[in-house]
Amino acid sequence: MSDTFHMQRALAIAATGLGRTGENPCVGCTIVRDGVIVGEARTADTGRPHAEEQALAQAGDARGATAYVTLEPCAKRTSGGASCSDLLIAAGIARVVIAIRDPHPFAAGIGIERLRAAGVQVDVGLLEEEARAQNADFFAKYEAKDR
Repeated sequence: MSDTFHMQRALAIAATGLGRTGENPCVGCTIVRDGVIVGEARTADTGRPHAEEQALAQAGDARGATAYVTLEPCAKRTSGGASCSDLLIAAGIARVVIAIRDPHPFAAGIGIERLRAAGVQVDVGLLEEEARAQNADFFAKYEAKDR
């Protein structure tokens, strides 16, 4: 199965939570190891826990796996604990495919930089327009602040 297939799956999982994650965007994450989906989740109702955290818990041993995430993993947790980018690194994820960069100031490229600095292969932009459309209000809110 292709990268596109797995990202489409992550987008479909995210769509099941639209309108139920508070101020947080609804993010989907699919983790694939040796060609098998071992974990998948979306942002929980009310916005926590994030998709990556739940998918990693489901996956168990994720060393060497690829994570497909519909939005750049966060780089800072305001409620304490590790950020999603740190969790992916600690789990030994080898590659992260991200649909779109996060415009929120707590991420905004920082998650991508953190992953790459840890030696994780990061690819950005797969199904970007679909991911943007899925959380259009979130993007409009934070991209407007950049203007």
